[in-house]
Amino acid sequence: QVELVESGGGLVQPGGSLRLACTVSKSTFSIYGMAWFRQAPGKQRELVAKINMGNTRTYADSVKGRFIISREYPNDSVYLQMNDLKPEDTAIYYCSARGYGQEYDSWGLGTQVTVSS
Repeated sequence: QVELVESGGGLVQPGGSLRLACTVSKSTFSIYGMAWFRQAPGKQRELVAKINMGNTRTYADSVKGRFIISREYPNDSVYLQMNDLKPEDTAIYYCSARGYGQEYDSWGLGTQVTVSS
């Protein structure tokens, strides 16, 4: 079990930037990977970016070159710098964490990101 708290969402105009933050408030296992997912209305939750111990990063094709995921040790905080935001980035963004060999199946409450003029 892990408890995650996200912050930093909001309303931004197209082309703008936001920085999301996530902290681990409680965990019963050693955190290996951390990730950001998002879910837009009427769509399934999708992976946005993930970062493993050792800072190996993976991005969805739709955000490559615009978003940057980073992680702080040892407090297991993860950040998502989102640049050149587009209306299609509008979604609830969720932080997740996993132990070694585990799946991403623990979520925070999410933070709303709305990109609109």
